[in-house]
Amino acid sequence: MMRRIRVLMWKEFLELRQTPELLGLLVIAPVIQLFLLGYAATTDVKDVPIVVVDADRTIRSRQLVERFAGSPHFRIVADEVDVHQVDHQLSSGHAWLALVIPTGLGAAIDRGGAPTRTDVQLLADGSDANSSGIALAYAAGLVREYNTVLLAERGAAAAPINVSLRVWFNPELVSRDFMVPGVLAMLLLVVTANLSSMAIVRERELGTLEQLSVTPLSNWELMIGKLLPYGIIGFLDAIMVVVVAVFWFEVPFEGSVWTLLVAVLPYLMCTLGLGLFVSTISRTQQQAMLTAIFFFLMPMIYLSGFTFPIENMPPLIQKLTYLIPLRYFLVVVRGVFLKGIGLDVLWPQVAALFAWGTAIVTLAVLNSSKRG
Repeated sequence: MMRRIRVLMWKEFLELRQTPELLGLLVIAPVIQLFLLGYAATTDVKDVPIVVVDADRTIRSRQLVERFAGSPHFRIVADEVDVHQVDHQLSSGHAWLALVIPTGLGAAIDRGGAPTRTDVQLLADGSDANSSGIALAYAAGLVREYNTVLLAERGAAAAPINVSLRVWFNPELVSRDFMVPGVLAMLLLVVTANLSSMAIVRERELGTLEQLSVTPLSNWELMIGKLLPYGIIGFLDAIMVVVVAVFWFEVPFEGSVWTLLVAVLPYLMCTLGLGLFVSTISRTQQQAMLTAIFFFLMPMIYLSGFTFPIENMPPLIQKLTYLIPLRYFLVVVRGVFLKGIGLDVLWPQVAALFAWGTAIVTLAVLNSSKRG
């Protein structure tokens, strides 16, 4: 029995050796995944973009702002005078937090006035519940540290700074409201990319690709005919997932369903084109599936911001995330669900998806040949 098993094992190794592409996937892919996950997988929160509204403009207010500027957990992206600019900064995703310092803060601290006159506000974008909760804790800690400095400097004569916390878009910091819209984006990527990655390679394995070569179909017509059925399936899946998210999981849907559906179209072009490109560079369905999963789907999930905040990643990895369509669609789907924003704010993400989809579909068509 052991001899038969050894012979069969040797046969399998010989077959792997005869398929160097598959052997390369099995050896190289885990190493690449380890490097990506090792740098990207962190739940620490640092370099949180924060906008400062300092209406006081005194030495005391600047001392407080400098504590945020010197902290490794925060990165000041804007210093506004008008508090009304905070809404745009948070809804567009340019900032996660806003520190609002009222007029008279410095005078109230030095005079030891009523505590209500020394309130500062911390406003948070709650669409990322986990990161926002941690960032709020860091920010409140910095204010407490400054209170300790004031107490040591002026003793009982110093009025403490009270922090008023407000969370926008997800006031209760429910993680489900953050995760479920992201699952919609991830499911569309996994389902449509895997389906389309089998499109051409299946024809090649069945021997029907040669039959298609004698038809008057052009490469573009062949690719469109292959992608449209999966695109319809993906579009219906998107509608179904939105219905389940809203009516079963009770995730708030603050925006326009038409805005979301408009953004789904270029996103599906990206995912289907990606799968089609994988299909054109693979010889077997097994190789196509492994290539799609290990070299495209898993890195996209790691680096898109679905699981780990992009701001926590090393600068080089952050630049790579701009090549990932899932990053842009996550901004769209969470913005529509939780923030209620429209295409007037989300158009850069939709434009990036359209450009990415056009590029990958064109690359797939140019890389394909009806004659296999």
